[in-house]
Amino acid sequence: MAQAELEDREQPSAYHTLKFTRPNGSELLIDTTRPELLPACVAVVAHPEDERYLSLKGQKITTPVFGVEVPMVFHELADPEKGTGVAMICTFGDLTDVTWWRELDLPARAVIGRNGRFVTEAPEIMDEAGAARYAEMATKTIHSGHQAIVEMLIETETLVGEPRAITHPVKFFEKGDKPLEIVASRQWYIRNGGRGDDLKEALISRGKDIDFHPNHMRSRYINWVDGLNGDWLISRQRFFGVPIPLWYPLDSEGEPIYDQPLVPDEADLPMDPSVDVPPGFSEHQRGKPNGFIGEPDVLDTWATSSLSPKIAAEWGEDSSLYDRVSPFDMRPQSHDIIRTWLFSTVVRSHYEDDSYPWANACISGWILDPDRKKMSKSVGNVVTPTEPLEKYGADAVRYWAASGRPGTDTAYDAGQMKIGRRLAIKLLNASKFALGMGDLVAALQQPVTEALDQAMLARLADLVDECTKAFDGYDYARALERTEQFFWSFTDDYIELVKNRAYGSQGEEAAASAHAALARALDTLLRLLAPFLPFATEEVWSWWREGSLHRSSWPDSARLRSDAADTPAEILPLAGMALGDLRRVKTEAKRSLRTTLLRATLGRPEADLALLERAIADVGEAGAVCELSLVVSDEPSIEAELEPEAE
Repeated sequence: MAQAELEDREQPSAYHTLKFTRPNGSELLIDTTRPELLPACVAVVAHPEDERYLSLKGQKITTPVFGVEVPMVFHELADPEKGTGVAMICTFGDLTDVTWWRELDLPARAVIGRNGRFVTEAPEIMDEAGAARYAEMATKTIHSGHQAIVEMLIETETLVGEPRAITHPVKFFEKGDKPLEIVASRQWYIRNGGRGDDLKEALISRGKDIDFHPNHMRSRYINWVDGLNGDWLISRQRFFGVPIPLWYPLDSEGEPIYDQPLVPDEADLPMDPSVDVPPGFSEHQRGKPNGFIGEPDVLDTWATSSLSPKIAAEWGEDSSLYDRVSPFDMRPQSHDIIRTWLFSTVVRSHYEDDSYPWANACISGWILDPDRKKMSKSVGNVVTPTEPLEKYGADAVRYWAASGRPGTDTAYDAGQMKIGRRLAIKLLNASKFALGMGDLVAALQQPVTEALDQAMLARLADLVDECTKAFDGYDYARALERTEQFFWSFTDDYIELVKNRAYGSQGEEAAASAHAALARALDTLLRLLAPFLPFATEEVWSWWREGSLHRSSWPDSARLRSDAADTPAEILPLAGMALGDLRRVKTEAKRSLRTTLLRATLGRPEADLALLERAIADVGEAGAVCELSLVVSDEPSIEAELEPEAE
């Protein structure tokens, strides 16, 4: 069970005070909530600064009931304020026992089996009398064993007073309903820093070499490595999985010799030890004395998933490809498996390549239900992709997914998908208008001469730079947000402002400028939107360009700035606001937007007038104004006269 799958739950229990015996025959009282683990006691521990027990250093303490001598040891995790300040170390009552056992190099005397019952055989260190007492506990459940040991303690007069009721945290499996027991079994591990500071620091350093996006997710990696207290358990007792490729020789009694594993040649991998035979043996020797057996366990999920970069780079098959792409540039993954998939891959790369596996880790969040709860099959709030894909289209679903920033959980939102679908449809329609102007491929080579067109390209150049920076920082959501804002302004303002001129209302040269600007804008916007609306953009691209949009280059802001010819980008929003004012007059009068304004006067601050003047012809035509003039005004204002309504 993974360390991260454990959780503490407050449980009722009781302190039992037991009489241990010092070397001089006096009592040493120890409080414990697990008296049933007394036969697994391997030491007695106190804090190294607890003066009450320093005189016992290096001496032996005798356990009650079983009369086993165990060493008196000292460790910083012993709490002088807890109970009597001294504790028994049992293999294993809790994770602290594991730490003490490992760091103090103590023996293992496990008495709880995998079936949750006391094992049949008493620990070898017990004498005949102790073994006879243990036999009264053998095969019992933990609860029954607890009752049995309490009766023995009372019988031997080594239980002091009555048990004292308490509540304390107990380890549970996060989805379990019973307290966990730590049992001993034979397993395979990979060193991961949990038992050595040098390796731990090296793996933390690997994490610091990787750029996390967002950056604060690195702390999850570092905190995980810092908190490890054991090695990476990679073997699992399951029916399905990638087999551990090992065999073991059997002795003359047919018992496995585990410390002499038979290892296959690397060239023979992959290998299944349940089917394949080790060199020098034949199949009929499987399971026979002096023969062999295959390793029955399989590798855990992360022991195999950690190979994903190597598999992608054809490690072991095409060294030239592996050498070119390793370490990779980026790993995309969710935040909840930083401690597993990301860390295990770093461990493998550290050992096998002396490097990190990729330079960047782009960390995504979860998909939550509309109430912002984690989706779970057991809860029944999972939305499968098929329905929204069929209802809104792949581009709309991708648009919604891209709106979630790295590292941030995103709620399922059909409303966002509808917006994405509307954006895709608007892109198709706006593209049809632009392409209806004529040969836009040829227009790409024509100069842009009108101020409004140049201002639009200047704003588009700024957008390209902003999106480039956002993508370089893995903030794809911001790139989408800014591109979408520009696109709606482009369709609602620029296209409306330039439409008449594009059809030739101001002459061929002015129309050609509009065509050239529309061609550049369409070419650029398709490239910017391609990561988010791949199907709609590819469709539009096929209407006027060769090849695939998705194999084209990222847009060039320098080319756009050259075409803009240093024209201020502010001209476009000023013209858009002016058009909005003209339309508002008509709307407030409840007249059609096609209604002619006989005359209109726009008031603007002096600094804006010179800029707006450069687009005045386009504003007047788009607003259907016969006579449009500009005056200085501290605040934006408008005076207008509508043509009379028909009788």
